[in-house]
Amino acid sequence: MNNTRVSIEEREKHLLAPYAAHSADSLGRQHPEPEHDMRTAFQRDRDRIIHTQAFRRLEYKTQVFVNHEGDHYRTRLTHTIEVSQIARSIARALGLNEELAEAVALAHDLGHPPFGHAGEKVLDELMEEHGGFEHNLQALRIVEVLEKRYPSFPGLNLTWETREGIIKYLHRYEGSMPTGLTNTISPSLEAQVVDVADEIAYNNHDLDDGLSSRLFDLQDVLDARLWREHYNRSKESFPDSSKRESKHDTIRRIINSQVQDIITSTYERIRTRNIRDISDVRENGHDVVVFSDEMNEKNIELKRFLMARMYKNERVVKLEISARKILNGLFQLYIVDPHKIPEHVRKLEKMGGRHRMVCDYVAGMTDRYALQQHERWLGS
Repeated sequence: MNNTRVSIEEREKHLLAPYAAHSADSLGRQHPEPEHDMRTAFQRDRDRIIHTQAFRRLEYKTQVFVNHEGDHYRTRLTHTIEVSQIARSIARALGLNEELAEAVALAHDLGHPPFGHAGEKVLDELMEEHGGFEHNLQALRIVEVLEKRYPSFPGLNLTWETREGIIKYLHRYEGSMPTGLTNTISPSLEAQVVDVADEIAYNNHDLDDGLSSRLFDLQDVLDARLWREHYNRSKESFPDSSKRESKHDTIRRIINSQVQDIITSTYERIRTRNIRDISDVRENGHDVVVFSDEMNEKNIELKRFLMARMYKNERVVKLEISARKILNGLFQLYIVDPHKIPEHVRKLEKMGGRHRMVCDYVAGMTDRYALQQHERWLGS
């Protein structure tokens, strides 16, 4: 058979770059288990992530707009799919492991609480004296502890490479590491690809959602050079296009230009740093997958525009105020009366204390469930 795990691993040796993360050379799982006959280690990681409750909940978690604001705005789930698509495209072009990039991309937002970044700020404040809250660390906690799907081990027992990609910033990681590695090493190039794919997807779909919600219009975004360049090219190519068509065509052009820039600049850094294999990545691979200086300046300019015109918009700020009220209310309610939390969740109190148990429960909520629970216990 041509699609057994062994044959797939053999194909990787010929198709992937020597500095890619090869499935057969994975540093393994925390709890040993036999390999699968048909799927590589990273393919199994991807599949385990997709089947989690945490992944399904992303459908009803906010990106910027609360879920009930409209059916066409991005959610954490649609954002995750977009990140995965961009990450796979970049990984393929660079000769990296697409399955690892896909697994990391699909897991990268599992730890986000309801109501987007506003929710994360609230939980971090509430947990200030109890270890804080950070969505990457929470995602790692989900795949290592909170998901209960296998009788043989807690969590998903993902490979080290996927877990490393989820955490992003190893200096904050306090768990066990494979023999010989410390948290001063550089993450895999696949993990770095997901990080930049996340930013590309985030900025461009926020442009789309901001325009769709009329927080700003096409002319406003001309202040940002990256938008202006590609919008003008789009209108030159399609002078009679509608505003809607111009918007989508411009965003496609921006994404394509950023992906091309990442591929070109990454190859240049691989060459100049003489990165030949995965050990070179670990030793000298910090910030290899980054924009060129010119693209980085344009990207920063675009982010400043979005900060001023979208994230600080009065309409978005009102949503954040509402989110703060709901999460503060629920958190304090459950601290005082934990019996309002399901019994299987209350068992977590023995592991990390009441505050962490309540934080896990609230962070796992979807926007609509948080709204329902607030109305149930505290009124509208």
